[in-house]
Amino acid sequence: MKNVSRFISLVFISFLIAACGTQVKRVDVEETIDLSGAWNDTDSRLVSEEMITDMLERPWYSTHSKRHKSSPAVIVGTVINKSHEHINLNTFIADIERAMINSGKIEFVASSQERQEIRDERKDQDLHATEASRKAMGQELGADYMLKGSINTIIDMEGKTQVRYYQVDLTLISLKDNRKVWLGQKKIKKVVKNSKMRF
Repeated sequence: MKNVSRFISLVFISFLIAACGTQVKRVDVEETIDLSGAWNDTDSRLVSEEMITDMLERPWYSTHSKRHKSSPAVIVGTVINKSHEHINLNTFIADIERAMINSGKIEFVASSQERQEIRDERKDQDLHATEASRKAMGQELGADYMLKGSINTIIDMEGKTQVRYYQVDLTLISLKDNRKVWLGQKKIKKVVKNSKMRF
């Protein structure tokens, strides 16, 4: 009887351990999943796509195209996280860059860090590559505009209900004369119930 009781206890413990084990389920990357109510990959993708679409539909774009007979060259400058939470700005900037490039309407210029790495490679080619294959200095495409921005949050909380408000502001600035040619703004508001998050 003692052995049967011990066996039943072991089986029960085994089921309990199995039930508490980690479970993983693969989902489509486009699927919206909000677990905490914090900024996530869906927010980053949707905000970048909507804002770049808006940017390209504004008057500055057609004015530039008519005046210069070419697509504008844009570089992404600093995007500042002024929010209450950690936001991976590299992912957000990559989403912005992808939206611009995929539009087919923008010439996109590499960042200052990327340009430096490419310049180092050109210097190396000057010493080691054949004359026919080396790439000459001084042939870079200069940007016409710089895109800068910030992400802000306002948190309102009562009991276990929290309202999380995000505001993303992007500004497109002419490098020739510092004119602001486009101001974009996207707002997101989320209601999170039973929130354990505190700020």
